[in-house]
Amino acid sequence: MTGTRTGFRGWGGVAGMAAACALTAAVTLLPLSHGGADGLGAGSSGQSAASSVPVKADDCKDPEASLPSSAAGGPNIDAIRERGKLIVGVDQNSYRWGYRNPASGGLEGFDIDLAHAIAQDILGKPDAVIFRAIPTNQRIPALNNGTVDIVVRTMTINCARIKQVAFSTAYFQTGQQVLAPKGSSITGYDKSLAGKKVCSAEGSTAYDALEKNSFGATFKDKHDGQPGDEDQFTVPNQLDCLVRLQLGLVDAVVTDAALAAGPAAQDPAVELKGGKPFTTEYYGVATKLGKDDVVRRVNKVLDTYRQGAWTQAYDKWLVADLPGITGPPAPKFRTG
Repeated sequence: MTGTRTGFRGWGGVAGMAAACALTAAVTLLPLSHGGADGLGAGSSGQSAASSVPVKADDCKDPEASLPSSAAGGPNIDAIRERGKLIVGVDQNSYRWGYRNPASGGLEGFDIDLAHAIAQDILGKPDAVIFRAIPTNQRIPALNNGTVDIVVRTMTINCARIKQVAFSTAYFQTGQQVLAPKGSSITGYDKSLAGKKVCSAEGSTAYDALEKNSFGATFKDKHDGQPGDEDQFTVPNQLDCLVRLQLGLVDAVVTDAALAAGPAAQDPAVELKGGKPFTTEYYGVATKLGKDDVVRRVNKVLDTYRQGAWTQAYDKWLVADLPGITGPPAPKFRTG
């Protein structure tokens, strides 16, 4: 694909959204460091009863199984209360999930609403939160070096990541899909990608999928993960891929269908290919390993959130672009 294509309707193009998202008056943007990518790997919507899953230390058949919910405190909850603020790692450029409203400059979206609900539960005030914008490949480092308390940033729970950070129960189901121009010969995540230039975010499950099977596509920069990383095909954030797609620098993007649905709905020149996602993945709230009191408390928040607030947030932010989802995924809890 060559040339410049039509921009997002009502947003002045992806580049315009990128400019709006670059405002950092109310959020701290963490520096990007190459080579710090987090663990990778791939994971039907609709609420059903919670389940308990026997889990051994080396068992990863159910990575979404989390610690049982609890309203109790603990040393990490106490530290957050003493500080008076919950520090949350978020995205600021994923439309409808975590993004800057170009009119108000404030952060909005499905993940942002959930972060406010967690702050309300722990601190009694939904605005008792400090947002720190983090690139995709800095989510795990930000948790492990103590820069943030939790990450609420469309973060997939998988076997590799649960060895590095702790997750809540799942709060959203999605999967990987291909985003490409409507007139493209690309038909999905298949052999039609052969010879194409494909973009994905560093540290994402999309990148991991391409590493396993790229179908002959070019998707990796020559110096990936090194100081000289070209950031041409593997980039810090999903929005960077969308900019490259609109400018004709790449032929397709592989990303979460939940993230791609918004741009696909806004831009008449692109669409999701292949009919449905080619993986099944679940988003969770992440925190540092060992912060069991935080995990249990977030799970308690999610227990309540699923009963009404989740649907309200879905209707507000996502239903127009992701219709037909009847409810959040049912929580899974560990036993033993």
